[in-house]
Amino acid sequence: MRTPDLMPWPDAKPPEPALCGEDERATVLAAYGFDELEDDPELCEIVKFAAELCDAPTVLVSIVERERQRFIAREGLEDRETPRPTSFCAHAMLQTEPMEVPDARLDERFEKNPLVLGHPHVRFYAGAPLVSGEGAPIGALCVIDTKPRSGGLTDMQRSGLKVLAASVMRRLRHRRETLAQEETEQQNDRDLRELVDLIPQITFSMTSDGTFDFFNKGWFDFTRAKPPKTSEDWRGFIHPDDHEPAFTDWYKAVENGESFQAQFRVQNAAGDWRWMLSRVNPIGSDTSGQRWFGTLTDIDDAHREAETNEILSRELSHRIKNIFAVVAGLISLSSRGQPEVAGFAEELNGKITALGRAHDFVRPIDGAKGENLGGLLQELMAPYGTGAKARAKVSGTDITIGVRAATPLALVFHELATNSAKYGALSAAEGAVAIDIMSEGGDAIVTWTETGGPMPEEPSHRGFGSRLVELSVEGQLQGTLSRNWRPEGLEVTLQIPLSAIAG
Repeated sequence: MRTPDLMPWPDAKPPEPALCGEDERATVLAAYGFDELEDDPELCEIVKFAAELCDAPTVLVSIVERERQRFIAREGLEDRETPRPTSFCAHAMLQTEPMEVPDARLDERFEKNPLVLGHPHVRFYAGAPLVSGEGAPIGALCVIDTKPRSGGLTDMQRSGLKVLAASVMRRLRHRRETLAQEETEQQNDRDLRELVDLIPQITFSMTSDGTFDFFNKGWFDFTRAKPPKTSEDWRGFIHPDDHEPAFTDWYKAVENGESFQAQFRVQNAAGDWRWMLSRVNPIGSDTSGQRWFGTLTDIDDAHREAETNEILSRELSHRIKNIFAVVAGLISLSSRGQPEVAGFAEELNGKITALGRAHDFVRPIDGAKGENLGGLLQELMAPYGTGAKARAKVSGTDITIGVRAATPLALVFHELATNSAKYGALSAAEGAVAIDIMSEGGDAIVTWTETGGPMPEEPSHRGFGSRLVELSVEGQLQGTLSRNWRPEGLEVTLQIPLSAIAG
């Protein structure tokens, strides 16, 4: 079978026999939506012109159905339909050329037809067949006169009637294609809604005027309630303690046409409050207006687990901090009365203190968690002054630091600061240290530059501290370390992969 209505049925070719049966025709006729085409302005213009062209009082666009023929466009006739058995067009639609009946009273097919014997007293009839794209006969464009015409139509009238019948079919074809497109869009919409209903999240959309016009099945499954229509209607579903800053941020996002994300509690059908993650994005900004599409994801279990983990983490952090204090106390206690180990004990306690500072930075018991290398270095250098009085100043790029990298970094820079305080720039009143951080390629490059102190001398052998620094940088952080013993002061350069620092 031909693809329906992609192109007109070939001229002067009879209808497809397989589509001439009533059941087959009914399926094709239903595809046109003829109810909406009654008195169609374009078809009415065609019948008016056909009446003038053929000098006929009556012209009809006749659609032949199983029980009747209906006139979706009429000129000169009040009736909208007549019974199928009386139809002239049922004969015309099966022809290859316009069918002409000069005098119906003299035609054995129609001489006893009620439309000939009575109203509207048909004498002359000419009908051009209307055939669908796939070859189904559907009716005719016909001209009718109450006076017989022995000569029938003129050649020009006959040709004109065929042209106008083709125009009728173009209009019908356009209507059918529009309905098919609408049906496809509706089916796509139904398919999409079914797909969206399978998504575990609650999904919704909002029009440009702030009206929420769609919620998937997830909303009804979760709340068993009528969904909100406006933003303010959401207040009845969101926990009062979570209204701010959620609503303030939401209205700001709408005003600026920006994405929105927030976490808040929503009450379910059982009356329980569950934590939800809301994400909403604006789509489109043309003259049709901006729409918003969003999701609500139930994160209650993960949220409660995170709270439990946070409690455990804070407790563990507290215990680790106590361990640092206990170890430092044991070292101090053990070194009492033993002056020969006092220096070592002091140095070891300094390292433990540095580790404690690093731990507090990335695992605070109270306050905000530190997340960048510059902040950690400032924390470690705090004993050497802060603000305008800082003798060790940190500058450069913000680089994210992870928990595992904090400990070796703390040991490295504590060792550098301790040696500087003993032998380098920090041992002199005017001495200073500049720590510069930069990112290059996939690495972090940290430069430690001392100025204003005594001229440094390269040591003849590596001590425990130097070996600890190299082990921390090259082993744990997978980086490299170089020293430059300049007359102005020691310069140390560390090159460490960003992935190792963030780890």
